[in-house]
Amino acid sequence: MAVKIRLQRHGKKGKPFYWIVAADARSKRDGKYLEKLGVYNPNQNPAIIELDIDGSVKWLQNGAQPTDTARNILSYKGVMYKHHLAGGVAKGAFSEEEAEKKFNAWLDEKAAKVNAKKDSLSKASADAKAKALEAEKAVNEARIAAATPEVEEVVEEVVEEVVVEEVASNEEE
Repeated sequence: MAVKIRLQRHGKKGKPFYWIVAADARSKRDGKYLEKLGVYNPNQNPAIIELDIDGSVKWLQNGAQPTDTARNILSYKGVMYKHHLAGGVAKGAFSEEEAEKKFNAWLDEKAAKVNAKKDSLSKASADAKAKALEAEKAVNEARIAAATPEVEEVVEEVVEEVVVEEVASNEEE
């Protein structure tokens, strides 16, 4: 029986949500599967991927073939790298502890890259908001400057009246 690691679509129209499953290659896309390995939600930014790394490595070692998209997801989460390291341990190139150290170092480096990307996205968003605010202020100032002198005189009179009323109320207290 040929086993594939692939995506099984769920969710509603226009809002896909996928399960990452190990399934018989002959079964339907959304049909029967052997084991659910994780979930993939591309609707979020960044996409949410929850994956059973050890279960995925076990299926790869037993000969399961991932589809192209599933391979990209597995590679992103480090499953393919861990499978590669397990092959090195089986050949005696290095010990299990060294493989774990390499994998954990890779995970730390990957987490740092993802956090840097999130920070740059949030900074870019904040910069865009600041530029939009400055542009809006400039437009408002130009609009006020373009106002007729009669309106400016009326505004000055109203401001003077308010100041006089405040002074009078302060003197009464």
